[in-house]
Amino acid sequence: MSEIQLKHKIALGLIPRIGDINARKLVSHFGSVEAIFHEPYRDLIRIPGIGSGIAKYITDRTYLDTAEKEAEYVTRNSIKTYFYLDNDYPFRLRQCDDSPVVFFFKGNCNLDDSKILSVVGTRNATLRGRELCERIIEGLAAGHPDLIIVSGLAYGIDITSHKAALANNLQTVGVLAHGFKTIYPAIHASTAKKMITSGGLVTDFLSDALPERNNFLKRNRIIAGLADATLVVESGIKGGALITADIANSYNRDVFAVAGRPDDQWSAGCNSLIKNNKAFLTECSDDIEYFLNWKPEKSKPVVQRTLFSDLNETERLIFELISKQGELTIDTICRTLDMQVHKLSSLLLQMEFKGLLKCAPGNLYRIS
Repeated sequence: MSEIQLKHKIALGLIPRIGDINARKLVSHFGSVEAIFHEPYRDLIRIPGIGSGIAKYITDRTYLDTAEKEAEYVTRNSIKTYFYLDNDYPFRLRQCDDSPVVFFFKGNCNLDDSKILSVVGTRNATLRGRELCERIIEGLAAGHPDLIIVSGLAYGIDITSHKAALANNLQTVGVLAHGFKTIYPAIHASTAKKMITSGGLVTDFLSDALPERNNFLKRNRIIAGLADATLVVESGIKGGALITADIANSYNRDVFAVAGRPDDQWSAGCNSLIKNNKAFLTECSDDIEYFLNWKPEKSKPVVQRTLFSDLNETERLIFELISKQGELTIDTICRTLDMQVHKLSSLLLQMEFKGLLKCAPGNLYRIS
C-alpha cells in the first residue's frame, strides 16, 4: 500500500459526522476512497445523505493533511494499518457492520487465528475476581496454546487477563482508547511492551489521540468484534463490561459471565446477564470449552472413500478440508474455499443429511 493510498484511507476515518457505516456507503457510491476526496463540493451536496455540512468536511484539506502525517508516522514505526476492504482485514471484524473502517496494529500475532476470546470486567476487581480470571485463562491455556486473549489494558480484570495470558504463554491483544504515542494507564506500560512481542496492541485512533471518556465506549466494539466470544468476570450493574457484552450479543457472538453472590455489587452485572439469558453461566474453563466446542473429541474412523462417489467436486473439497483440520467453523471454510455463505450452508446441510458431517453449536463442523 502506497502512502498516498494510506493517506486517503486514514482520512476517510477522520471525516466528522460520517461514521463507519456511512463511510462504507460513500466508498460503494464512488467506487474508491480516493474518488471521494476528488469530488467537487457542488456534486457532493447532491448525494442523498451527504448535505452541505458533510460535503464541507470532505472538501476540507485539513483532514487529508492530518492523514498524511499519520501515514508517515505508521510507516516510520512499522505499524500495520487495516482497511475494511483489504484482504487481510480480520474476518471476525468484517462481519460487524460498525467495525472500524481503518485501524492500526502494533504486534506480531495473527488477528485471524482460530481461537480468540475477549475478557472484560470491572476496574475495581476483587481478589476473588482476579483469581477466577487467572484460573479460567490458565485452564484454557492448558488445552489451547494457540488461544489469543483480547482485553482493554485497563485496571482490574483487563490487566489481570493480559498478565494471566502472558504468564501462561498465550498471546494477548490490548485494544486502546487512544493513540500509540500514549499508554493509559501509564503503570501498564511494561505489560503493553511485553504484549507487542507476544500479541499486540490495536487502536482506531490517531497516534496522538488522548484517552478521552467517549473513546473507551467506542473501543468496546473492537474488543467484542475481534473475538469468537466475550467473557465477563465481575461487573457492576452499569459499566463498560456490560456494554461490551451487549455489543457481542448484537454481533451474534457468545457471551459468558461468572456469577457471584446476590448482594455483591461487583457481580450484579454478571448476575443480570445470566438472569436475562444474555450470557452463559461460567464457573471454569470447561464451561467455555464446552459451549464453544473447543474440547477435543476422541478420534473417529474416517468415512470410507467409497462414499466419495456420492459427492460432487465441491463437496469433496469440503470433506477433505474438514478431515484434515479436524473441525472448522463455517466462516473458516468460506474463506478457505472462497465461497459465499448461502451456497456453502446449503452444501453443508446436504452433507449432514448424508451422514458425512456433524454441526455443533457455533456453526462448527466436523466429520460424523
